[in-house]
Formats: sequence, C-alpha cells, structure tokens
Amino acid sequence: MKLIKPFRGLRPRRELAARVASHPYDVLNRSEAFGLAKDNPHSFLHINKPEVDIDESVDVHDQSVYDTGRKNLDQFIEDGTLQRDGEEMFYVYKQVMGSHEQIGLVAVASIDAYENNQIKKHEFTRPDKEDDRVFHMDALNAQVGPVFLTYRADGEIDRLIAEVVKTAPEYDFEAEDGTHHTFWVVEDVAVSANIETAFANIATLYVADGHHRSAAAARVRTLHQKRNPDHGGDESYNFFLVVLFPDDQMQILDYNRVVQDLQGATTTEFLANLEASFDVEPSDLENAKPGTAGEFGFYTDGQWYKLRVNANLAAGVDNNDPVKILDVSILQDSIFTPLLGIEDQRIDKRVDFVGGIRGLQELQKRVDSGRWQAAFALYPTSIESLMAIADANEVMPPKSTWFEPKLKSGLIVHMLD
Repeated sequence: MKLIKPFRGLRPRRELAARVASHPYDVLNRSEAFGLAKDNPHSFLHINKPEVDIDESVDVHDQSVYDTGRKNLDQFIEDGTLQRDGEEMFYVYKQVMGSHEQIGLVAVASIDAYENNQIKKHEFTRPDKEDDRVFHMDALNAQVGPVFLTYRADGEIDRLIAEVVKTAPEYDFEAEDGTHHTFWVVEDVAVSANIETAFANIATLYVADGHHRSAAAARVRTLHQKRNPDHGGDESYNFFLVVLFPDDQMQILDYNRVVQDLQGATTTEFLANLEASFDVEPSDLENAKPGTAGEFGFYTDGQWYKLRVNANLAAGVDNNDPVKILDVSILQDSIFTPLLGIEDQRIDKRVDFVGGIRGLQELQKRVDSGRWQAAFALYPTSIESLMAIADANEVMPPKSTWFEPKLKSGLIVHMLD
C-alpha cells in the first residue's frame, strides 16, 4: 500500500499567495480571526474559519457557518483567486522561523494506511473538535488544512527535496508574523517518480499535528463511500492532505497550562503539598522557564516558582514507560489529579492550554487578569518521545506538543471529487 501520492492541488495565483495564506483555523479565536480577515477579502480565513463572515450571535458550529465556507470557496474558485493544477503533482514547502528552517513534501496520504496504523497517532481527539472538522470538510467537499506528518529522516529523500529547492519557487513571501514561506511545484516527472519511490521505503509516518483533521478525513471518507455506489478505493476522498517533514527538522515548543483554582487550597498550603514531590524555590519571570526535563515553572499570587522533580517522585516513575516519564504525565499524576482534582484535561473546563510561542508572559498575564489562579510552564516534549509512544501504540496526555512554525492554510487545497 502506498502511504502517499501526488494530487491535483487547488492553490492561489502567484501574485495573491501572500494575501491568501492564513493562520490555521485552530490557533485564532473568533475575534482575532475577524480582525485579520475583515480588510482582506482574499484571506483564506473566509474559508477555513468562515464564522468571520457570520454575525457573532450565530454559534460557530451552526450549519450556516459551514455553508458560508463552501460559498466562499466556490467564490474563490470562480473569480480565479484559487486555481487547480491539471496534473497530479507533489509540492515542496519550506518554512523559516528565526534560525529554524524546515522543508516538507506536500502530498496526500492514504486513509487506509492511517486506519491500519501505518500512519501512527499519539493523541486522543476531542469529539466536539473532530465533529467540527467533519462538518467543515463535508460542507466544503475539500480538505483545506494540511496535516503535519513526520518520518525518520532519510538521506535519499533529503537529496531529492534539495534538488527541488534549487529550482525557482512558485511562492516566496514573509508572513505578518515574521515567518518566511517558500513553495515549489514539482513539475519534473522523473523527480516526482523518484520521490514516490523513496517514500515507498518509509515504513511508518507519524501524525505530529492534526489529529482532528486526520480523524475527520477518515470519517468523511466513510460518508463518501456510503454515498457512492461505484466506490472503487482510488477516489480523492480516500486520501488526506499532508505535509511531511523529516524528524531531524522538527521544532517542538512547550505547551503550558493555566488553571482556574487550587482546589480550595491557599497558596501556602498548595506549595507545601508540592514539596512532597518537588523541590520548590521562588523565581522570577526571566528565570522560571524550565531548562530541562523534570523542571516546571509555576506562577500564582504574583510570584513565580521553579519546581524540580525530587528523589521521592523520581523513584516512583517507571522509566521504562514512554508515557509515564513525560513531563506532561508527571504534571498530571503528581499535581493535577491528586492536588487539583483534574482527571481529564481534554474535558475539564478548569484548565486551559497556552502554546509556548506566546511565552511565559502570556501565562503571567492570564493569571494576573483574575480569570485563572495559577499557571504551569513545561519543558518541551521531544520528537523521539513522540515517535516512541506512537510505536508502542500508546497515547500522550492531551496537548503534549506545540509545533512551530505552523503550516499556513490556503497555499494548497485537496478537493474531494
């Protein structure tokens, strides 16, 4: 079974690419998205987050929102903002964020391979978020947000991608957030065939970011299959839009937490409870960021603290369990469950998640606002841990990884014919 293949991409005219490209749907709230889209009729947010064109009184999950996304997609196609390639092709997508650079292959991946666990997951999905992507994808009859996949780096694939990068790009622009984006169309048939052959030697792919989109694509495939009496297995809905990056180019940032309360404990009582499992010392904003695994930053009542796993806690952690040794697991097992009564972070409204790209200043700001009582800063999970857990068919705690830079939406769309 082929894990990936080329496809006929729907993408912006060259001169519009920078204006079309938008943040992914899930990193902006409604007001932020509206602010970015209101003065830019070409923004892909009109398609990927169509509530920007709906009155705020309408729920973001109302069918009218999804229908508006479809109407906007049709309009983008009709006016030529988005145009579809005539042949199936691969694409190459390079991102630069500060000193970090990553280059990925844009393709479609097999849903059969996803369901057979050749494309491995490491997270559970939230039913409400998965449903949202199903309704959006089905209404648009398109996949508009690529899933971020990784694989163990391969020298031959690196060489072939490097060949493409030497050619003239189709798009090359700097986004408003300072990240640089360069995009190539692989028109050389021989290079494309060689890329497909090289990936045939890759046994396993890993979902890095996009568990809800990939799960939704599988569900939408089932819907299409039931509607199509002539289903053959090679229709475009049997594949989902992906960008594949080698594991040695991955950049994972911390994924932090804020909590609404300390389960009735005072700050003094809570700190005393922490000392059973951690060495606790006062810190400040500048020095509270964890520098290694087993360290945590903790902020409450106007004060930062540095927490370090102590000998007592370390002795009780099973180092042979790839999940239990994660800092996110230690946080859950040693603080959230016993001290805060938070059993499931996926559904408990007393906890929220803050991507490391926003910095510890954002954690402090949220707590100081009074809406949240405390914040926890974590050390980033490694890509090696992610793959080890996926290979063991285990699941990470929710929100264990935050990948940067994020893939722009709108540079490529996969239509479900």
